[in-house]
Amino acid sequence: MDERSRLGVRETYETIGEHFSKTREYAWPEVEAFVGTDRDVHTALDVGCGNGRHAVLLADVAARVIGIDASRALLTAARERVGHRADLVQGDASRLPLATDSVDLAVYVATLHHLPTERDRAASLDELARVLAPEGRALVSVWSTAHDRFDVDEDAPVGFDTTVDWTLPDGETVPRFYHIYAPAEFRTVLAESELWVVDFELSSGNCYAVVEPEGKRP
Repeated sequence: MDERSRLGVRETYETIGEHFSKTREYAWPEVEAFVGTDRDVHTALDVGCGNGRHAVLLADVAARVIGIDASRALLTAARERVGHRADLVQGDASRLPLATDSVDLAVYVATLHHLPTERDRAASLDELARVLAPEGRALVSVWSTAHDRFDVDEDAPVGFDTTVDWTLPDGETVPRFYHIYAPAEFRTVLAESELWVVDFELSSGNCYAVVEPEGKRP
């Protein structure tokens, strides 16, 4: 299996999905802060929803929640967690199965960096811009060179591709593809997309960007 292909990424999470989801119990505080508690949201989207831990947050503030993930194993875990509080769909982050301007609030957390090519990642950001409503907003996060596990210069202009092993309970290791973003690179990629950056921060080795759709802003 080529873990650096779209099929390989999906098969990786079919293999590790059940175990992986058990280690992802809690929502990230950065996502909790972004979603908040007092929004009047019609449709919310969780791209790369995994086991549904952030879809649950969205369901507290939105009339409708859509969770999308490439992995059936992770979607099975998400269904057990969120029940009927979200519509869960198997799909590709670079070709979102949603209507243009249909999403008011979105989270795209720890998924973009798993897309195997620069082209896929750029298409995915533009797809996010397409589905966001004119006043919609999203939080996008990626793993970055600022993380202390990487012995690299976080001020470098570009990041790198790598794999990080996941160890299953029986000891089997499964390589997971990542593109590790340099913070400056992530800023550049966002600037070249159809998204407008409202806020940008580094936290716990991740880049976080709050974005809006560039061409639709009032």
